[in-house]
Amino acid sequence: MEAAEDSRKETEGYKDAGGRRRALGAVLASAGGMCWGLSGSMGQYLFRYQGMDSRWLVPYRLGIAGILMFLYCLFRHHEKLLGVFRSFWGIRQILIYALGVCLGQYLYFQTIQWASASAGTILQDLSPIFILLWSCIAMKRRPQAHEILAIALALAGVFLITTHGQLHTAAFPLKALLTGIGSAFCITLYNEVPREFLDRYPVIVLQAWAFLIGGATFFFVFHPWTFHYVPKAAGYLGIAFVVVVGNILAFTIYMTGVAYIGPEKAVLYGFTEPVTAAVITFTVFGSPFTLPDAVGFAAVFAMMAVISLHHGSK
Repeated sequence: MEAAEDSRKETEGYKDAGGRRRALGAVLASAGGMCWGLSGSMGQYLFRYQGMDSRWLVPYRLGIAGILMFLYCLFRHHEKLLGVFRSFWGIRQILIYALGVCLGQYLYFQTIQWASASAGTILQDLSPIFILLWSCIAMKRRPQAHEILAIALALAGVFLITTHGQLHTAAFPLKALLTGIGSAFCITLYNEVPREFLDRYPVIVLQAWAFLIGGATFFFVFHPWTFHYVPKAAGYLGIAFVVVVGNILAFTIYMTGVAYIGPEKAVLYGFTEPVTAAVITFTVFGSPFTLPDAVGFAAVFAMMAVISLHHGSK
């Protein structure tokens, strides 16, 4: 009798621990999304009021974050740091990963510069659609009913957000729409890196190399030193914010949440990113927020829920 009671208490303890773990994971995933939303809004401030250009900001942002993460990995993961370059296959995978991460970062901030932080974050959240379509093509199958619904919701959301529901108007330039969709597509690239490769190394090691490779590449491509731009004090603080909060802190917090509740559930709590950016865009920066905008945001969130909940139930 006592053994049965002890077993029951032990089972309840496991359930309580699991519940606390899920709750903490939800909080961390939400907090990570908020950090990304704040970072995007800071980017909008830097572009609008500090005269920065995304081609200047992104190389420094990636480079500084990469150096800080690399120094951390030297002490914490030094045995894994050079492992990614020990085979041609590993080099190819880290380059694909870096391309997806860093090109996506640049297109995301370019969208913010040409439109707003809310536009950049909500368009980036279309990435599950590209991952879904990529999966259908790779597996040579047609989309299922729930996947067709998700695609329809995504298209409806983008239409409402970019036109305010009116065909003859545009909420922001076409080039911002293209870069925003491009940033979502880039997420597909590093999601298609084999899980076998991702499981071999701590994520922070992969991020450190991705940021270093991306930062160096963008320095070579954009030549930011030729912009003759010198940030003011507020500009330096803004750069520190997007590096620490938008790169290091956001990623660490969010990925810890993913470890607790899984990527499918974490995506749902990541909705705090576009919501945070939207609230700041419409309150601090004074951009209009219409009923079609609200419906469009709801459609994109519904798309994320349809894909995540169905995938997570398998």
